[in-house]
Amino acid sequence: MDATSVRAAGSTALLTDRYELTMLQAALRSGAAHRRSVFEVFTRRLPSGRRYGVMAGTGRVLDAVEDFRFDSAQLDWLSDQGVVDGDTLRYLADYRFSGDIHGYPEGEVYFPGSPLLTVEGTFAEAVILETVILSILNFDSAIAAAASRMTAAAGGRPVIEMGARRAHEQAAVAAARAAYVAGFAATSDLQAGFTHGIPTTGTAAHAFTLVHDSERDAFQAQIASMGKGTTLLVDTYDLREAVRTAVEVAGPELGAVRIDSGDLTLLAHRVRRQLDELGAEQTRIIVTSDLDEYAIAALAAAPVDGYGVGTSLVTGSGHPTCAMVYKLVARAETEDGPLVPVAKRAAGGKTSVGGRKWAARRPDAEGVAEAEVVGTGPVPAELEPHLVQVPLVRAGETVGREPLGAARERHVRARAALPLSATQLSKGDPVIPTELIA
Repeated sequence: MDATSVRAAGSTALLTDRYELTMLQAALRSGAAHRRSVFEVFTRRLPSGRRYGVMAGTGRVLDAVEDFRFDSAQLDWLSDQGVVDGDTLRYLADYRFSGDIHGYPEGEVYFPGSPLLTVEGTFAEAVILETVILSILNFDSAIAAAASRMTAAAGGRPVIEMGARRAHEQAAVAAARAAYVAGFAATSDLQAGFTHGIPTTGTAAHAFTLVHDSERDAFQAQIASMGKGTTLLVDTYDLREAVRTAVEVAGPELGAVRIDSGDLTLLAHRVRRQLDELGAEQTRIIVTSDLDEYAIAALAAAPVDGYGVGTSLVTGSGHPTCAMVYKLVARAETEDGPLVPVAKRAAGGKTSVGGRKWAARRPDAEGVAEAEVVGTGPVPAELEPHLVQVPLVRAGETVGREPLGAARERHVRARAALPLSATQLSKGDPVIPTELIA
């Protein structure tokens, strides 16, 4: 788990597809189950128009692998349903991943063909991790990629995650975590704050104003409870009258006002002018209302101090998955034999490249990334300082756990090292090419 997180106990073993276990059963019978194997997570392409991807969910993957244990109730259910036979049930009863995992550290950026996660062990112990690993990485990385575009568009102004009511309750927690990795300042979701140590924020909705006899009564009640530094929602009735009332009640020490509807650019300018005229020059303006990266970019010249984003964030801003796959790229012909590259070769663009891979991000003379270099042979000496993968699990023991803040800081560095065009919102190809060398 993240160094600052609270992990709920529970097996992840049935967060998988049935064919993982039927493959295991057949491999146990054929003898292939114990062959040393290497699986790789990668994506063949980025979502249309995206210039880079963001690796997120690594810490959650480490939790999931540690918790991949079959308890007696699960084994009984598998038996009752006839999913696998007795020999396979006995194997699963003692299952513990004892192999190695290397991968891109959380917060790092990636490109088509990047070897995002390399899982090495026996075929049996590695193959059944496919579904849970992909479900975590595909979702979290999609959210992080959208969040990165939003924080880049915000240009240093804070962005708050507010999407809990637009997602499955557990997906909302994962989304808040991924957004924080990619630079969001806080979340409205208390479970995300409790579980992952993310700052939480929130004050009041329109219902709070409506339940009171007047807007003034609502503002007075909120300030009496939360202090003058609170954020008052000012667009329930008449915006101009609400701003005037807010400053009358709180004084110039009012922390912020929030606008949740209308032409946000026009209204932000009007509210800023009115606040300044009322002597509340330090009162901030927060805007919400179905924002995405494009809306945030459009508000760049407006007097806005922060953004709240919900639906677009938790849906990946139109791209809710990363199309990551988990493919066998090498295996031994015997239990103790050398690894041999293997790869799928098929029509329709679903081919893959065999062999265990390394990846390095080659910089130009100015230190800006110019290529994602992926290789299957020895690492050239000049690229060794720029290798991207790090050890995460060694001989079944987690070695790559880190605080969530470390992933957050890494993302800032990784994005800053890309060409400036990486953060353009106009559609385009990946900002650097992927080069494959033997």
